[in-house]
Amino acid sequence: MLSILIAFMVLAPPQDGSQLYRDNCARCHGQDGNGIPGVDFRTGQFRRPSTDDDLMRIIAGGIPGTAMSPSSLPDAARRSLVDFLRSMPNSAGASAGGGDAARGRTVFEGQGGCTSCHRANGKGSRTGPDLGDAGSNRRAADIERSILNPNAAILPQNRTVRATAADGSTITGRRLNEDTDTIQLIDDRERLVSLSKATLREFTVLKTSPMPSFQGKLTPQELADVIAYLLSLKGPTP
Repeated sequence: MLSILIAFMVLAPPQDGSQLYRDNCARCHGQDGNGIPGVDFRTGQFRRPSTDDDLMRIIAGGIPGTAMSPSSLPDAARRSLVDFLRSMPNSAGASAGGGDAARGRTVFEGQGGCTSCHRANGKGSRTGPDLGDAGSNRRAADIERSILNPNAAILPQNRTVRATAADGSTITGRRLNEDTDTIQLIDDRERLVSLSKATLREFTVLKTSPMPSFQGKLTPQELADVIAYLLSLKGPTP
C-alpha cells in the first residue's frame, strides 16, 4: 500500500481502540503497527503527526494522494483509536515482564505442545504459522492474546480452509496462497497441496483457529516465560 499513515475502511466501529485498530488499520499497517515503511506504532514512530490533535485530524481527513482516505469515525471513536496508538509502545514488552526465555522455550517445546503445530528455532511442525521471527513482528500483548484467545485476530494467510472435492473427499489445511483459480494449502501432514477451485464441490474458509486456548492451562509465570521466548526469536528458522 502507498498510504503514509493509517488506512481505514470504517463500517460501524466499536469504541474499543484495539478493536478499531484491528478492524480498520491492520490491513495496511499490520497487526503490530509496522507494516508501512517509516512508520512503526510499536516505537511511536510517525511520519507526519506530532500531537494527538494531528492524529485526530489525519484520521478524520485522510492524506490526499495516498490510500489514507477520510473516515467518518465520531470524535469519541477517534480519541479511543489515538489512545490505543499511543499505548502501543508501552505495551510492546509489558506482557513479558519477568519472563525467562530459556524457561519459555522448555514450555514451548515440552508441556505446551506448541511444536506439534508451530516451528521455532529450527524445531517443530509447519502446519501452523512459523514463529521463528515472532520477536521481530509481534508485540508481547498480541502474542499473549493469541495464546489465550486464538480466535481474537487471525491473519488472512493463517486461516484454515476446508475443501471438498467432486468425489466427496475433503482436505483441511492452512491457507498459504490463493488466486482466482487456485489455492495452496499445507495440510496436517505438512504436505503442500495445490487445488483448482473449478474442481471443488465446496470451499470454506473457517472463522475459527484450530489452536486451543491456553487460558488456565499455563500459570502466569509460564505464560510470561513463553512470551519472553517468542519475543527472543528475531529471524527465520533454519
